[in-house]
Amino acid sequence: MYHPRPLYFGLVRTRHSKRAGLFQSSVPKLNLTQSRFIWLEFPARVLCFCKPRTMLFNALALCVLCYAGIVQGGGPGGVAGEFHSHDVANENRAQQWLNEYNTRAQVEYYNSVSASWNYNTNLTTENKEKSLAAATVEAAFDNEAAENASTFAWQNFTDQNLLRQFRKVSDIGSAALAKIDPDKYKQLNQILADMEEIYSKGKICKVDGTCLSLEPGITRLLAKSRDYDELLWAWVAWRDATGKKMKAQYAQFAGLANEAARANHYADAGAYWRSWYDTDDFRQQLERLYDELKPLYLNLHAYVKRKLKTVYGAEKFPSTGHIPAHLLGNMWAQSWINLNEIMQPFPGKPSVDITPTLKAKNYTVRQLFNISEEFFTSLGLFPMPDLFWEKSMLTKPTDGREVVCHASAWDFYNQKDFRIKMCTDITMEDLVTIHHEMGHIQYYLQYRNLSVLYRGGANPGFHEAVGDVLALSVTTPKHLKEIGLLDKVENDYESDINFLMSQALDKISFLPFGYLMDQWRWGVFDGTTPMNKYNTDWWKLRCKYQGVSPPVKRTEDDFDPGAKYHIPGNTPYIRYFVSQVVQLQFHSSLCKAANHTGPLYKCDIYRSAAAGKLLSDMLKLGSSKPWPYALEKITGSRDMNASAIIEYFMPLIDWLKIQNQGQTITWDDACPDLNVPVSAASRILHSNFCVIVLLILYYIPVQLFTLLKV
Repeated sequence: MYHPRPLYFGLVRTRHSKRAGLFQSSVPKLNLTQSRFIWLEFPARVLCFCKPRTMLFNALALCVLCYAGIVQGGGPGGVAGEFHSHDVANENRAQQWLNEYNTRAQVEYYNSVSASWNYNTNLTTENKEKSLAAATVEAAFDNEAAENASTFAWQNFTDQNLLRQFRKVSDIGSAALAKIDPDKYKQLNQILADMEEIYSKGKICKVDGTCLSLEPGITRLLAKSRDYDELLWAWVAWRDATGKKMKAQYAQFAGLANEAARANHYADAGAYWRSWYDTDDFRQQLERLYDELKPLYLNLHAYVKRKLKTVYGAEKFPSTGHIPAHLLGNMWAQSWINLNEIMQPFPGKPSVDITPTLKAKNYTVRQLFNISEEFFTSLGLFPMPDLFWEKSMLTKPTDGREVVCHASAWDFYNQKDFRIKMCTDITMEDLVTIHHEMGHIQYYLQYRNLSVLYRGGANPGFHEAVGDVLALSVTTPKHLKEIGLLDKVENDYESDINFLMSQALDKISFLPFGYLMDQWRWGVFDGTTPMNKYNTDWWKLRCKYQGVSPPVKRTEDDFDPGAKYHIPGNTPYIRYFVSQVVQLQFHSSLCKAANHTGPLYKCDIYRSAAAGKLLSDMLKLGSSKPWPYALEKITGSRDMNASAIIEYFMPLIDWLKIQNQGQTITWDDACPDLNVPVSAASRILHSNFCVIVLLILYYIPVQLFTLLKV
């Protein structure tokens, strides 16, 4: 996950600000002795008037000129004393203003990101307060940037690059709330910080007093345990420890987020998020892509369910066709890669899971990051800067600090400081995650010399796709052998199907989850999912799209969405669905550039300068062009499509269809009816109670018999 600044954009102080020394509009004040005209700025508007001889002449001249349209009032969207709103001189001055804005913005954003980093890597009350204060300063900066930008008639600019930057600086997102109600804006950030803290400090404790945090304890348990009841305990306990504690706060947050969006001229927060994709039919495009990929997921789901029944027993599975959500090797059932050992179609073949090899060879975290960096540099891309190695948090601290372990990549906006925050474990899964996060860093490095306004992905999904594109090469048996992590490569059909199954358990399993997360949030934001239906609607979507169901009854006392980081962390999620689509489009094009021949799933672009240049040329664009342009730059097409995914997985698709012949591969849209609600605490108490009762039933008769005998 890349770590953007808080979800608002832009800000600058104007001359009438009470805070002296902050950034001001660089539209020049004209000296009275040099021009017939001068503009003066007031808090509410900008006026232009003639050089005064007397107050009467000045007033009459102002009225005549304003009536004639020679001068105009300023304000949001207005013009600051310009004869022609689209003349070259005005655009030159606008560019000067942007240059000054860019210099100042780098300072403001560095300060804000630094405070956020300090809090995320040391969850103390003091750091939280500093982070919230920095966010408030940044919001003030963004608001005034937008206000100063409005003194230009930027909507009429003929320079499209200038027009695009002004549109971005004027679209400040939730920072607009700070302008209309500073207290509500502070409340919004406070709620977000509190929810993230609940999540990050969440722990679950066993009866013997052993407590586990999510990383690495609970994650390892879910990956390795095949004990149905132990998995159920961890699944329920984590939701009790996190989501259940923040439902009321999330409702407050949603209301404030909507107020912020409306202040910025969007219908709701969901509409604001979707605006980042700059496509009117974005939701329709997503639905089309999901429908194209659904058959592949249905077949994978049917195969996995059948295999799991052999492990846990068919009686553990509802008749509705769903898979209980706690059995899929992941807290959120979003990736099933940890089931690879069970799901391997041809068990006699060598496994591509290199986790045992990494541990046997005593690989360190730094070595895993070196593997990733070397792949990037082999393509002619940038190495990680010295500051990256000096300041990143690559392992979970052992000094007692509480941290946000969720992996993320950070841009500090000073063109030299880029970091990753991750509690890395020595696993193949984390090696892939490292490539993902380092992909974000590479994107930052490629566009670091652009305007601050353009330092972002062509769309959020592009940012998520970059590292994953390289991971498609890194995880091939050919590449793993080349870097010494796999002993041999068997080029036969059975080995290929095993490899594709491992890839599908990671990528195809994710598709419906990536699709539905923001469907739920958009419903919350537009009001179709009210607070009293939060959990109900969450499970409606998961049962319908994912085919997974809660293993125990869930009620509106629960808040299961909050058990996923991106909900309390307020990170939009549809980007990950988009990423899954475009990364295979990228991969297909990069493989062609690398002169790869053969199946797409065997392509390894390692050491291909041509592929590296094609990728770099796209990354350097940042968000300076609409995403269809950037997509065309690398793929030759302006449309997202699923053809590359289908091509990649085609041998597995055909194999799964054969395995599933005669089987029902669908499930009911509605969740199964589970009558008995079970909380983690009640399960533990119930277990203890049962033990006590058994002991009583055993010892009392024994003691009575002994007494009677005596």
